[in-house]
Amino acid sequence: MTELDLDSADGRQEALRRMVTIRAFDQEAGNRFADGEIPGFVHLYIGEEAVGVGTCAALESDDYIASTHRGHGHCIAKGLDPKYMMAELYGKAEGYCNGKGGSMHIADVDAGMLGANGIVGAGPPMATGAALSIDYQDRDEVAVGFLGDGAVAQGQVHEAINLASTWDLPAIFVVENNHYGEGTPVEKQHNLDNLSDTAQAYDIPGVTVDGMDITAVAEAVAEARDRARAGDGPTMVEAQTYRYRGHYEGDEEPYRDDDEIERWKEQDPIESFKDRLIERGELTQEEFDDLESEIESTIDDAIEYAQAADYPEPSAAYEDMFVDQPPELQHFANVARTDGGANGGDHR
Repeated sequence: MTELDLDSADGRQEALRRMVTIRAFDQEAGNRFADGEIPGFVHLYIGEEAVGVGTCAALESDDYIASTHRGHGHCIAKGLDPKYMMAELYGKAEGYCNGKGGSMHIADVDAGMLGANGIVGAGPPMATGAALSIDYQDRDEVAVGFLGDGAVAQGQVHEAINLASTWDLPAIFVVENNHYGEGTPVEKQHNLDNLSDTAQAYDIPGVTVDGMDITAVAEAVAEARDRARAGDGPTMVEAQTYRYRGHYEGDEEPYRDDDEIERWKEQDPIESFKDRLIERGELTQEEFDDLESEIESTIDDAIEYAQAADYPEPSAAYEDMFVDQPPELQHFANVARTDGGANGGDHR
C-alpha cells in the first residue's frame, strides 16, 4: 500500500483516495444494513475522514492504532482491504476476524490495527499497553489511541493517559470531537471549550486542530510522533470534526437539526482537499470523477465477495480463544460440529 506522505503529490493522491474509499465504504455499509444484509449495528465515519487519514499520514507503517466503535475509517486509513472488511461486516469466514467480530471489532494486528472496540474509551488503554511494549523492547514505533468526545470522561481513559505520561511512553491520544456523545452535545458533557485542555492535568501537550482539514491533523500528529519517539512522552490531539449520520444507523437524531448538518458539510474534508489538489495542478475534476468511479467498483466488488463468502462453521466459535486450547474446549467444539461431531456423534 502506498505511503501516506502528504509532502508528496503521490501521497496526497493516496490520502484523497483513502478518504473517498472510507466514505464510499460506509455509505454502502449503511445501505446494506438498512436492507437487512448486515447484522448487528453499524456506526458510520462519514464526515470524519480527515481525522483517520490525517492521523495515519503522520505515522509509519509499523506504528499501531487502537480504534473505537466507529472504526471503519481507521481501518481503511491504516491500509486494510475493503473486501475483507466487508466480509467481516457480513459475518463471513473470509473477514478479518473470520466473521466473529463484525463492524465494531475489525482488527488486523499484522497491519498495526489493534482493533475497533464497542467499549467506550477502550482505545487509550490498548494504545498505552502497546506503547509500554514498544518502550520495554526499545523499538521505534508509536501507538495511537482514538477516542470520542464522550469517552474523555471515562475513568479508564484517564488511567491510560496518566500511566503513559508518568512513564513517558510513546503514545498519542487522538480525540475525535464530533460534538455529540451519542445524542448529548459536547457542551453538556464537559466544562471545557477545548477537550485537549485535559492534557494539562498530566503535564503533557494538548492541541486542538480543525478535524475537517487533513493537513492540520497530520501536522499535529506528526509533531506528537516526533515528541514520542524522542522519549518525551505522549500528546493529546483533539480534532474537531462532525459526523454527518446519526450515532448509529437507525438513529432518529432528535438532538440536532438539518441546518446544523448542512453548515458542517460546507467544510467537507473530501471536497476541500480535492479543491486544494486541483488548485495545485495535481488533479482535475475529471480525474476525481474517475477516482470516484474506480472506488465505487472496488466497493461493489467487496460486496459481491462478502455475499458469496461462506459463514464460519458453528464449531469455529471455539477457535482462536486460547494459544493452547484446553481439552474441554475441544469437547464443546465437537458438539457444535454440523457433521454430528467427533467420534460418530458421541458428545460425552
